[in-house]
Amino acid sequence: MEKVEDIVIVGGGIAGLTASLGLHKLGIRSLVLESSHGLRITGFAFSAWTNAWRALDAIGLGDSLRQQHKQFLWNVATSTITGDQTTAMSFKAKGKLGDHELRCVNRKLLLEALANELPSGTIRFSSKVVSIEESSFYKLVHLADGTIIKTKALIGCDGVNSVVAKWLGFKAPAFTGRAAIRGWINFKSNHGFEPKLLQFMGIGFRSGFLPNDDTSIYWFFTSNEKDMEDDPAKLKQFALSKLANVPDEIKAIVENTELEYIMLSPLRYRHPWTLSGETSVKAMCLAGALLTKEQSGESTEKVDSESEQYKKIEMGLKNYAKERRWRSIVLISTAYVVGFFQQGDGKLTTFLRDKLLAAFLSALLLKRADYDCGKLNIS
Repeated sequence: MEKVEDIVIVGGGIAGLTASLGLHKLGIRSLVLESSHGLRITGFAFSAWTNAWRALDAIGLGDSLRQQHKQFLWNVATSTITGDQTTAMSFKAKGKLGDHELRCVNRKLLLEALANELPSGTIRFSSKVVSIEESSFYKLVHLADGTIIKTKALIGCDGVNSVVAKWLGFKAPAFTGRAAIRGWINFKSNHGFEPKLLQFMGIGFRSGFLPNDDTSIYWFFTSNEKDMEDDPAKLKQFALSKLANVPDEIKAIVENTELEYIMLSPLRYRHPWTLSGETSVKAMCLAGALLTKEQSGESTEKVDSESEQYKKIEMGLKNYAKERRWRSIVLISTAYVVGFFQQGDGKLTTFLRDKLLAAFLSALLLKRADYDCGKLNIS
């Protein structure tokens, strides 16, 4: 069975649903293919910085989500080695483009907000992409259930193990050498923590504690340990053993987190140099990074008319590539370098982190977040 769609987005996570909603706001229909049976809400929460809130404002969801998530006023980091506070950075300072903004966003609430704004039928669940092929100016997307979807433009938002990325020729994502334990707890009543990002740095690890709202807290523990067993009970005990020197109220957050709300995520990334160089997008791209696939056409009248439309699609994706490529390289490089020092396990790196670089690394992240994606418009 073959279906025809103008735009297909592979992956119904945050990137995929946001891309679809942005198109919808411009009056452009898209189809989102999601392999799972429902919204993927694993991961619990994440920190959304200034640039993310500007993007949420652009698609019309910023104000409603702000009402459900506390704004952080401070980023406070402490060394578990010395017990000294290494960073106390205010988020009240203005950036080049305006006020800074950081909130910890509940992933489930965000995905539901995105999905609720999309027209019925936009998301096709249980739709695993198994292969992609070219047919003149179209892409044929083959699904596991035998369905073939013919599309003029294909956007990959399917994560580090992306089928679209593999088809485009991206190499497999590399392992950073670090993994993150993530947890989330709902106290059912007011937890009493101030709206601050609290971080604790040790030998080979970094942990963070971020209130979602008045009753729930998201926490993470990023470590250089390469052989952590994916067992929630053991992950909890491992994190607690490393957090022995933090305040009791912080340890209590980890201790009281139910095992079903603890997960392990190996951290992977794409080498930034794979995103450099000249690209010529052929109606297919990844959100955040781009490669190309050459395509040939036919010299018929039908192809001539389709060719004009195809060129418009190609030009739009080329403009996206030009706008996004360098920022992707900078973001990946920054995240890797900051992580290298923040999870340092050598005497030199921990000394540099705690004594010299703590404020600089925090300010560097704030600087990268001082970015404006702009408003939705048809050019």
